[in-house]
Amino acid sequence: MTSETKHDKIVIGFSGASGIIYGIRLLEILHSINIQTYLIISEWAKKNIEIETDKTLEYVKSLSSVNYDNFKLDASVSSGSFLHDGMVIVPCSMKSLSSIANGYDDTLISRAASVTLKESRKLIIVPRETPLSRIHLENMIKLQEAGAIILPAMPGFYHNPSTIDEIIDHLVGKILDQLNIEHDLFKRWKDQ
Repeated sequence: MTSETKHDKIVIGFSGASGIIYGIRLLEILHSINIQTYLIISEWAKKNIEIETDKTLEYVKSLSSVNYDNFKLDASVSSGSFLHDGMVIVPCSMKSLSSIANGYDDTLISRAASVTLKESRKLIIVPRETPLSRIHLENMIKLQEAGAIILPAMPGFYHNPSTIDEIIDHLVGKILDQLNIEHDLFKRWKDQ
């Protein structure tokens, strides 16, 4: 894999929704192509690493250039003067999504996301919840109107995946597409 455009720094947030494997796989890919990542991990994300995967927290942290706990509001990524090429929250809980949509900024993830929006940088939010309530949808609309990209954890199947890893890679490939990072994680749709 190669980077289509020059990327120096990507901020990654892991909040407490199910689907932590998407975030871990994204980190693995970015690490493999030498993109600096600034990882913010919530307490519930740490639990989900343990519950949903066979990975350790130490392994996940080792994939990032820098990592922060979600309560460290004085981290560099909480400032607009910290230059980066985009932020991805994957997975994004409805609590984190609501905090960002309503400007609450009570955690490092929500603060860094708010700063990303105010600085007109790319913010990609990967919500993982079903079904969605009207409140969830209204918060997503608020964020989309504010400039965020809402990329739900809804993998496609036109590439005929045969493993869970292929399903995961499809979604991670969609995130990479939004970051303009070239990849070969899935077969693209072609004329029949």
